[in-house]
Amino acid sequence: MRPKISYIPPQEALACVQSGHRVFVQGSAQTPTYLLHHLSQEAPRLRDVEVVSITLYGDIFIDKPAFEGHFHINSLFVSESVRKAVNEGRADYVPVFLSEIPELFGQNILPIDVALVQVSVPDQHGYCSLGLSVDIARSAVNNARFVVAQVNPNVPRTHGDGIIHASRFHAMVYCEDALHEGNFGGEVSDIDEKIGQHIAELIDDGSTLQMGIGSIPNAVLKCLQHHQNLGVHTEMFSDGLIDLFDKDVINNKFKKIYPNKTVTGFALGSKRLYDYVNDNPAFAFLDIDFVNDPHNIRQNPKVVAINSAVEVDVTGQICADSIGTYQYSGVGGQMDFMRGAALSQGGKPIIALPSRTQKGVSRIVLYLKLGAGVVTTRAHAHYVITEYGVAYLFGKNLRQRAKALIAIAHPDDRETLEQACFERFKGF
Repeated sequence: MRPKISYIPPQEALACVQSGHRVFVQGSAQTPTYLLHHLSQEAPRLRDVEVVSITLYGDIFIDKPAFEGHFHINSLFVSESVRKAVNEGRADYVPVFLSEIPELFGQNILPIDVALVQVSVPDQHGYCSLGLSVDIARSAVNNARFVVAQVNPNVPRTHGDGIIHASRFHAMVYCEDALHEGNFGGEVSDIDEKIGQHIAELIDDGSTLQMGIGSIPNAVLKCLQHHQNLGVHTEMFSDGLIDLFDKDVINNKFKKIYPNKTVTGFALGSKRLYDYVNDNPAFAFLDIDFVNDPHNIRQNPKVVAINSAVEVDVTGQICADSIGTYQYSGVGGQMDFMRGAALSQGGKPIIALPSRTQKGVSRIVLYLKLGAGVVTTRAHAHYVITEYGVAYLFGKNLRQRAKALIAIAHPDDRETLEQACFERFKGF
């Protein structure tokens, strides 16, 4: 017998949000924009409400200058929706490994008063799903004093840690908004293709993959059509993996953690992807403190972690979250997987980036820009790849690292880098 479910208006559901509260907002495809719109309308009665989240999508309303003093965003990852507010000083950013965010909630370092989430319609047993974004949302729901659910029939039911009984929600609001989509299937450039080929040559059959979303991961995936028995254990993925699933290139048969299943924290892409994972038992959407735990990652065979960077200095320091003092993104899960891959038997932690920016500025640099953040330390850097090749840094001294990195810089930048390194290292 299907349990009785009661929906209430958003204004009534959001009455639990009070001045001085800390409010968690689920992110990515699951960003509950409908609730955020109505939360912004509650501004006249609210002061100093802190909003925490990772990657938010769509118009979140509460980031506008008009709401300053009412809402303050304290972001755990700087996505496009909050980037302007953070860099104008109207919002803040917390540097933290993605794997450790649940600890912030669970240990009351950032106690959550209210969690706003978007979930699937309750099934015949009364259970809803957090859908495409389980990541840190599971922990937020577990630790929040109040949980308000935006219930949407467009949310896919995913298997794993995101299953929540409707009785856990203090209020439920119904809407039928389309989920947020990410278009990562754009044109793969010649540079992306060359980088993808270099990476694919390092991937052995039976490897376990972690990769993000974007043109370089798409280029890698296109080069893996003839590989065999690959696995996936990743914090996120997009449409690019679907063809490899269908061709049985990815089957997860050799993984040690959740064998025969693709493990992820969240997914973001097109409706095709959302339909693909809906009620698909081959996917496990899990709490991010499990997915991104290096101890779990390392147990899988031949983990290949593919991550990007803004710039890399000649000693191997990797900036991936900022352009100088301009906060562009966040620490995220890069170090979780770079370390996990390094500890995996036969693992390969990879940083991949074009040799130059679109404006023609070298991304292999003598020094990181003033104020730039080091996301991956030089001690953790193993493989750095550009369109010009692969620099293997593990076990190399500073002078050797500089030579290896200059060899994959743009040819027009190499002489300048060599001259600077000659002075820096008193000979080169």
